[in-house]
Amino acid sequence: MKVAPLYHALRKTDWAEPVIVHTGQHYDLNMSDVFFQDLALPEPHIHLGVGSGTHAEQTGNVMIAYERVLLEKRPDLVVVVGDVNSTVAATIAAVKLGIKTAHLEAGLRSFDRTMPEEINRVVTDALADLLWTPSPDGDQNLLREGVAKEKIHRVGNIMIDSLEMLRPRVEQERAFATYSVQPGEYGLITLHRPANVDKEEVLGRIIKGLCDASERLPLIFPVHPRTRKSLGQAGLVSRLNSSHIRLVEPLGYIPFMSLVFNSRLVITDSGGIQEETTYLGIPCLTLRPNTERPITITHGTNRLCNSENLSQEFSRALERQGGEPERIEFWDGHTADRVVASIRKFVL
Repeated sequence: MKVAPLYHALRKTDWAEPVIVHTGQHYDLNMSDVFFQDLALPEPHIHLGVGSGTHAEQTGNVMIAYERVLLEKRPDLVVVVGDVNSTVAATIAAVKLGIKTAHLEAGLRSFDRTMPEEINRVVTDALADLLWTPSPDGDQNLLREGVAKEKIHRVGNIMIDSLEMLRPRVEQERAFATYSVQPGEYGLITLHRPANVDKEEVLGRIIKGLCDASERLPLIFPVHPRTRKSLGQAGLVSRLNSSHIRLVEPLGYIPFMSLVFNSRLVITDSGGIQEETTYLGIPCLTLRPNTERPITITHGTNRLCNSENLSQEFSRALERQGGEPERIEFWDGHTADRVVASIRKFVL
């Protein structure tokens, strides 16, 4: 989702040759390949095929496989995105070979180092040569960590580029009709973080809160493979099936965003959805004790919650009146253009 707008923008230039390297970290069809189709991306030029594994296994295997690619191709610039294991692995491999590296979505901090993503963010930003931030808090976090000011370039939120790029198709999709609900008359759930789904006791409390919430508003739940496995092991699937929660397979970007666009509210533990709902003015409840995207709380519709206060926050979200969302600087659908300008200045 973050690569697509930049790839398309670079393809329009006469000085850059963008090459997509797919590490294979996200190996489920609906979690990866369908997104390429929805975002009009070509087949990856290079596929590392790393697959699943522990954090160390994934990181190490990406480093080993990607180093071979770098030694052969010697690119002028490596661009890494987000905060997954592939992000930090590709950065380390490139920097150790003296290849310039840029991080798209730099500077985000939850200040919670029990989150694997936080470790990936901190390490990547410490090593990368060029740091593209989405919001002022990202700039401030990097400066506080001693990053040189000239490395930091605020370009905005590239997730909004993807949203605007595909808005016409999303608005035509009407995915809600598949589930026999009407716009504004359902909520949407995403849940996948280890802290929420790996411990049976925690997951059980969350599912109870979601089932209770579904008595007031029907909920649609595209289930992440990790979460589906945990639900099965904890014996919670039957509980969900007897509630007003509709379990569905993971969705591609367009049908999923169609559900977001038309939802009354979203319950999530993801990062990007906090931003998209803020941009769209849709109430969002984030099942986490912290967020690396605080601007979605201070300037948006996002609220943090946990299994204990989910019901209370759900009621508040239902009472919230919709309105024109507050605009955040550079969340405008033109982030890729600013990144391209930054790259041109950096490499030419």
